[in-house]
Amino acid sequence: MFGSSTKDTKSASSTIAALNEKDGAATTVIAKGTTIEGKFACGENVRLDGAIHGEVKVDKRFVMGDGSYVQGNIIARDAAIKGKIKGDIHVKEALHLMDSASIEGNIIAKTMIVDEGARYNGSCRIGEAAAQAPVAK
Repeated sequence: MFGSSTKDTKSASSTIAALNEKDGAATTVIAKGTTIEGKFACGENVRLDGAIHGEVKVDKRFVMGDGSYVQGNIIARDAAIKGKIKGDIHVKEALHLMDSASIEGNIIAKTMIVDEGARYNGSCRIGEAAAQAPVAK
C-alpha cells in the first residue's frame, strides 16, 4: 500500500518535471539496461538509470536512480545519488546522497545532504571554497 518503489518513482518523475519547469532545461534519460563506454558530457539535466564507464560532465543537475552505476569521475552543478559510484565526484552546488547511494572515491561539494543508509569511502571536502576550486585533471 505504501511501497517505497511507488513513492520513489513518483518522486523521481516530479523531481525531473520540477527541474524542467524551474530552469527550462531538457532532461536526458539514460535508461536501465543502457551502458555508455567513454566520456559522457551533457549541457542539460541528466537522469541515469543505466551505467557509464568513463568520465561524466553534466552542466546542470545529475540524478542517479537505484541500480545505476558510474565508474569514473563526475562533475556536475547539482547531484542526487541513489546508485553506485567508483570515482571522484565534484559538485559545484548541492550534493544529495540518498538512502541507497554508495561512493568509493573523493567528494567535493558546496553543500551535502547524507540520508540514512548512504555510504561513502574517501575524503570529503564541503564548502564554497572547496566547490569553487578548479577540478584536477
